[in-house]
Amino acid sequence: MPKKVAVLGSTGSIGKQTLEVLAELAPDYRVAVLSANRSADLMAIQAKQFKPELVVLSDPEAANMFERSVGRDFCRLESGAGGQVLAACWPGVEIVVVALVGFSGFESVVAALEAGKTVALANKEALVVGGEFLEKRGLLRRGKLIPVDSEHSAIWQCLGDTPSGQVSRIWLTASGGPFRDWPGDQMEQVTLKQTLNHPNWCMGPKITVDSATLMNKGFEVLEAKWLFGLELDQIRVVIHPQSIVHSAVEYIDGSIIAQLGLPDMRLPIQYALTYPIRVKNRWPKLNIFGQSWVFHEPDRKRFPCLDLAYRAGKTGGTAAACLNAANEVAVEYFLKGKLSFSAIPKVIKAILDEFRPVGLPELEDIVAADSWARKATQDYIAG
Repeated sequence: MPKKVAVLGSTGSIGKQTLEVLAELAPDYRVAVLSANRSADLMAIQAKQFKPELVVLSDPEAANMFERSVGRDFCRLESGAGGQVLAACWPGVEIVVVALVGFSGFESVVAALEAGKTVALANKEALVVGGEFLEKRGLLRRGKLIPVDSEHSAIWQCLGDTPSGQVSRIWLTASGGPFRDWPGDQMEQVTLKQTLNHPNWCMGPKITVDSATLMNKGFEVLEAKWLFGLELDQIRVVIHPQSIVHSAVEYIDGSIIAQLGLPDMRLPIQYALTYPIRVKNRWPKLNIFGQSWVFHEPDRKRFPCLDLAYRAGKTGGTAAACLNAANEVAVEYFLKGKLSFSAIPKVIKAILDEFRPVGLPELEDIVAADSWARKATQDYIAG
């Protein structure tokens, strides 16, 4: 019998690449569930190709548009607040790919793990805001939560079954984004078009902005802490513009083991789906001849978001939920042309300074922190 897969966030960048991988893995894998927020037209195309049992569109109007496109009896259709959680727990599904963007993916991750599903995690915010909560609930079990991010997949592959006590530190590589070589005095003139022009990766707008500010890398630091059971001072960020070395693990004897590959998200997606088995594919392979790779420290003055993430991680509790929410709102305003690029970290810092975190949070504490930070950020930007 084929393994049934749910793809949450199927119309986004990672979701579309996941479906490309699943098409290659058929008939051993079958798409049973597709979900998205409001992309009804693309969802109709995907549903006609993969013929899922369930489609979820969070936006009710988008769900109506989908139904008009494919017909009332095509498959089960759900919308509204509980739809994504239903998708995460759908009976018969073994693997849930969570590619939803932002805080919206957190409750789905919790629901899928509590239902005993294997989660292929492409939503880093779930661990950023809820790592402490998931650990307390005993849900961070190896083999049940498998990273899709290229950096965390690399670390996952380099670690294998090595005990955490054998690890000295990990090296999270970052491309540095489009402004890695810009002098500080030019950062005030950054435009939206320049920000969305990532030199190496093709991603959605929100994560592309996060990559440009290095907040994405800060989130990955916090994600790595919970995924691999490490302390924050064991996680180092290194700028690697070529994006060939996806990350590395340094062991206590001084050995460093790295994972290399082309900047192609289909590779970590496939490994998350087929783990622990590797499967041949038809995609381009890395040619190491003629390569030149460089590594250097990030400039924390030009990219203060990285330190803001470390700060939230050290504070603990709901601080990271505040960080994530403030960043989501600030990035949204930047994408709408209502906030400058250089103002993003200033806004986030102001909200963190005002926030009073709750330690050892329950789910309702995380949701409350997220809600408070969103309103506080909107009010701060409005002046």
